[in-house]
Amino acid sequence: MADSLQDQVAIVTGGALGIGGATARRLAQEGSRVLIADINLKAAEENAGRIRDAGGTVEVLETDVSRGEAIQGMVAQAVALWDRLDVLVNNAWGVMVAPDGSALELSEDAWDYAMNTMVKAVFLGAKYAVPEMKRSGGGNIVNIASVHGQLMAPGHLAYEAAKSSVIGVTRQMATDFGPMGIRVNAICPGHIVTEKLEQHWKKNPSLFRFFEAQYPVGRTGKPVDIANAVRFLCSEEASFITGHALVVDGGLTIQLQENLGVKLGKFLRDNPDVELS
Repeated sequence: MADSLQDQVAIVTGGALGIGGATARRLAQEGSRVLIADINLKAAEENAGRIRDAGGTVEVLETDVSRGEAIQGMVAQAVALWDRLDVLVNNAWGVMVAPDGSALELSEDAWDYAMNTMVKAVFLGAKYAVPEMKRSGGGNIVNIASVHGQLMAPGHLAYEAAKSSVIGVTRQMATDFGPMGIRVNAICPGHIVTEKLEQHWKKNPSLFRFFEAQYPVGRTGKPVDIANAVRFLCSEEASFITGHALVVDGGLTIQLQENLGVKLGKFLRDNPDVELS
């Protein structure tokens, strides 16, 4: 298994921290040469240092995925470095849409920003990456969607619409590019505790216990959980999988909501110290 990604060239957008950071490290661990494309250059360099210390091959490029020319340059840089492209992980999506809201509350600018960073960036990534993958004999695109692309939360129109679109775009691209030897899949993470969220939860550990209680596996996710799924989808073991939205959520979305409500009500009765704010 470790040899399936050996010497492949991978781009990970948003590869400095969180899911992208763990994915960059995981692919490098498998022997891939990784280009971290991230707007946070300092954090990207720090993650690249971790990869190099572990013996991996990595380069960094400051990239703003809201700009089409930056995405085109990102692909060109990977090819200039290593003369091929095998894997594209579309993970970056800018900052959380703020303020998000319903159609009555959401601004047009916030809507446009969400579509540009979470949907248009996926389209442009494929537009520029696929010709290079075809030249290399095939490849894999993995788009990071969300359970929010399948189940809706109130007051988050931009985020839910964008992540739903990523799933649809993934299926269309899989149909278009399969004959070229290019597989396209999506991953739908549940709640993943990134470095930023870890700091958030330290401020309210009782609410974090409440979050964990919602998961059948008894915990929320870690960035490496998604990184492992990316590695699998890019490997030969997944060679007959394309157009799939792989849910990696510890069982969160398989539950009947009314039963989950009863379970959480009991949790709150048993844990009166939980602060729901």
